[in-house]
Amino acid sequence: MTDNQVRESSSGPSSPVAAADVELAVRLALTALRGASGADWTVKAGSLEWDCWETVEHLADDLFSYAAQLGPASPPSDTDVPFAWSRKRPGGPANAVFADREAGPAGLLQVLDACGALLTAIVSTKAPTVRAHHIFGRADPEGFAAMGVVETLVHTHDVAAGLGVDWTPPADLCDRVLVRLFPDAPTDTERWPTLLWATGRGELTGRPRRTEWRWYGTPDGDQER
Repeated sequence: MTDNQVRESSSGPSSPVAAADVELAVRLALTALRGASGADWTVKAGSLEWDCWETVEHLADDLFSYAAQLGPASPPSDTDVPFAWSRKRPGGPANAVFADREAGPAGLLQVLDACGALLTAIVSTKAPTVRAHHIFGRADPEGFAAMGVVETLVHTHDVAAGLGVDWTPPADLCDRVLVRLFPDAPTDTERWPTLLWATGRGELTGRPRRTEWRWYGTPDGDQER
């Protein structure tokens, strides 16, 4: 993406993040990670303290939990839906969803595929007026879709780094989630490196790597930012 393309994509209104974007992000992640099915998935995932298997489990759990949070007829506005989360080891991710280790990487990726489909389906059926709790701001279905896309793009980056897999998601997809969730992100920089910077995974010229970061899931009209 050239500087001119960055300016052109940032000069007009960005299209909303939709269920189809969740489906696309997960499909691209699955395609990339299936190419490393024979690799050692117990290596660290990029800069994380989790290994590659744990990180994909965490990603699947994120997508599941976002779908579950939107799912009730009256979604909770101030707390999570009370699934029981647990850790397989001290310091590992706290999940409600785990993959059967005996199923190998193919089974793990099928779990990710299934959880991505759940979020895609929920986002596509919920009215835009629905709101549900998230620690980074009460969000609408578009907000949860954007969160799911960000989780998928950046955690696939983490796993791809550990497994030695190439991973560069589409610039327009990165741009839409940056606009929706990261109002403090620069608009005149390339989109994928900017998303990595916004999530504490890289540097931009003149901008050091973030040691703390968050997104803003609340719709503009609700003004909880």
